[in-house]
Amino acid sequence: MAKRIFKTSVALSAVVGLPAIAGGMDVTVTVPQLQVAEYHKPYVAVWLEKADGSVAANLSVWYDIKKRDAEGTKWLKDMRQWWRRTGRELTMPVDGVSQATQPVGAHTLSYSEGRNPLPRLAPGLYKLMVEAAREVGGRELVSVPFEWPAKQATSLSAQGSKELGQIKLDIKP
Repeated sequence: MAKRIFKTSVALSAVVGLPAIAGGMDVTVTVPQLQVAEYHKPYVAVWLEKADGSVAANLSVWYDIKKRDAEGTKWLKDMRQWWRRTGRELTMPVDGVSQATQPVGAHTLSYSEGRNPLPRLAPGLYKLMVEAAREVGGRELVSVPFEWPAKQATSLSAQGSKELGQIKLDIKP
């Protein structure tokens, strides 16, 4: 009986010594239905910025990844803010970040802290940045400020005006 209690105590102390489970976030990007003569799916970049404006992480980049000779990458610079901040430093495609363009609708992206592409973030203020650019269309940048880590489940959102619809950020502690 004493051996069993000792083994249980050792097992429990090992579990108690584990680090807390990291937080995560779900980002929902809505691509609106536009009534235009010539419609093209938008290129979209999703990234995190620190309070000083530096890039904390590239979360997702939607572009035409199937174009022959990587021609789709030449239009990435149309997402001007993302391109100037971090895009021009990347070699596309980026594993876990690059995706094909998405059709009209709401698209949810889920991330766990410490798992690619969301690094462990230092506590502080951040902005979720979402930028879209569309051929024969416009450009739009939407930001959602937030604090990390969240003490409780938090839902934040911002509304685009043309190229983007609602941008929703759900943070999990």
